[in-house]
Amino acid sequence: MEVKEAIKKRRAFRSLDPVKITKELINDLAECAQITASCFNNQPWQYIFVHDPKALEQMHEALSHGNEWAHKASMIIVVLGKQKDDCVIHDRIYYRFDIGMATEAMILRATELGFVAHPIAGYSPKKTRDILNIPEDVDVIALVIIGKKSNDISPVLSEKQIENEKERPERKKIEDFVYLNKYGGKK
Repeated sequence: MEVKEAIKKRRAFRSLDPVKITKELINDLAECAQITASCFNNQPWQYIFVHDPKALEQMHEALSHGNEWAHKASMIIVVLGKQKDDCVIHDRIYYRFDIGMATEAMILRATELGFVAHPIAGYSPKKTRDILNIPEDVDVIALVIIGKKSNDISPVLSEKQIENEKERPERKKIEDFVYLNKYGGKK
């Protein structure tokens, strides 16, 4: 699969079927993060791959209302990092950008392998920290829900979520976010 094909194929599906999580899969995804670019090669990312059924069940407590669909996840990747582990150049703080690039590399690889890799913001960082024993000086940045797309629509989805399962939500027009040569410069 070409990179652009994986980008186009990636979707935030919420109707999930279980998949077998192997050490090989975890290593494959981790290797994609490992080789991602970062400021001065600092590699500020840290990940917890939660796949044990009991640990996943505990993680359900950290999910926000509306994310009950994620209870069907076969794995939750917890995205972590520390500002001090990466570049801060004047007022530019790079660690979240670098961690985002590494996480996207894993998401695209998971897509290429036929999985759903759905990043979410609907969770409690504090509960996640407590459940997984994450130190206070480590930022809990995001969760990535891993599973297989189900052909059956999950009964816990809202009407809007069901619509988004059936058809990709509309994307902004390129001219609404791309400028040429200066801010506001139109194509």
